[in-house]
Amino acid sequence: MADPSKAVRENVPGAFFVDSTCIDCDTCRQLAPRTFAEAGEHSYVAMQPQGEDLRAAFRALVACPTASIGTLGENLAREAMAEFPLALEPGIAYLGFASRDSYGGSSYLAGSWMIDAPRYHPALFTRIEKLEFIFLTHRDDVADAARYAAHFKAKRVIHEGDLDAMPDAEIVLRGDEPVELAPGFLAIPTPGHTRGHCVLLHDGVLFSGDHLAWDRAAGQASAHRDVCWYSWEQQRRSMERLLDYEIRRVLPGHGQAFELAPAAMRAELAALVGRM
Repeated sequence: MADPSKAVRENVPGAFFVDSTCIDCDTCRQLAPRTFAEAGEHSYVAMQPQGEDLRAAFRALVACPTASIGTLGENLAREAMAEFPLALEPGIAYLGFASRDSYGGSSYLAGSWMIDAPRYHPALFTRIEKLEFIFLTHRDDVADAARYAAHFKAKRVIHEGDLDAMPDAEIVLRGDEPVELAPGFLAIPTPGHTRGHCVLLHDGVLFSGDHLAWDRAAGQASAHRDVCWYSWEQQRRSMERLLDYEIRRVLPGHGQAFELAPAAMRAELAALVGRM
């Protein structure tokens, strides 16, 4: 629970606040961008939320991996919990309940597929109707995948390069070739951020893990060299590989999601490859 005595100094006056336990994971800024902003190494409340922004702020409070967001006013957290999984488009939802173990990484639901895993929370167990597969993009964002797999009897998928993060996974990807795991679900190995990093392409939506996101400040697609744990050159080549696919939306594990027409998306990714 957030502690008002530890509220960061940048918060504007009002009911909502962020305290000093914030790890600057960006979850709140994605969910409620008009309420929360970045102050170097933590988020803060830039504008007290009202109306629809208030609902979004409570979703951020619930999703925060470190419980660093608090309110001194009416608490609508229970109602916000009921909104997850949060629909993004037909058949695809954001799961919320980010985990500190994955540094607040985002996880998603596509039909009966979970892409990366949130922290354990009973609200998700009751609201996910069916879960057959858990696709783990890489070692960093497995969180409570094992608990969800056991509860739903779902099969976990991970590449052999990151297998030590989930050694009892039921499906192990090998090599560098794309693999259609089920109709409409294509796993594409994208080594670079980690040795075994993979992305998942489904109906034009790319679940990109830590491979690709959007840089709000620069207004362009980005990859982050400072958190490339394996090989930047491999990551550049992996990015270039994505030019072969029709992608309309990118849902990352960390960073801002973005959507463009497929031709514009290809041009944006080609420009990123050039910058890399």
